[in-house]
Amino acid sequence: MTRPLNVLVLCTGNSARSILGEALFNHLGNQETPGRIRAFSAGSQPSGEVNPVALETLAKHGIPLAEAPRSKSWAEFAVPGAPQIDLLVTVCASAAGETCPVWPGHPATAHWGLPDPAHVEPLAARRDAFETAYRQLRARIEAFLALPLETMSADDMKAAAQQIHEAAP
Repeated sequence: MTRPLNVLVLCTGNSARSILGEALFNHLGNQETPGRIRAFSAGSQPSGEVNPVALETLAKHGIPLAEAPRSKSWAEFAVPGAPQIDLLVTVCASAAGETCPVWPGHPATAHWGLPDPAHVEPLAARRDAFETAYRQLRARIEAFLALPLETMSADDMKAAAQQIHEAAP
């Protein structure tokens, strides 16, 4: 692959789990080989706001953000001129079950469902829930990035991503 692997992390609201996934893919995927991964996030019904505890969790772990994250619609990635997505990762059950746009290039897909930390109460429990989601996503992303992605087909990536999810605690 001569260009970065483009990853789109999807969730319904694009305010919590998908924001964590985008930041982790971008940070971890470019540490050893800059330009290897370019990640984005989006939602089927974007909330319009990024959950502040998601940003707090990323900052706590020293995960830099290339630009200010924003809650956006997946429609931005299904139009002419949008980045060609190689891998779609859904992180919530509702986004995984929704009718998605037709993605140019027919990317590989994976479902890494995680409980939604955004509405956990009280605040201390919400912070713990975000920490759990962060750890789970980080472990899956690290396992995925350890693969020889540059030589894998879309079907191979899909199968590997599914195996990573099934093996996750």
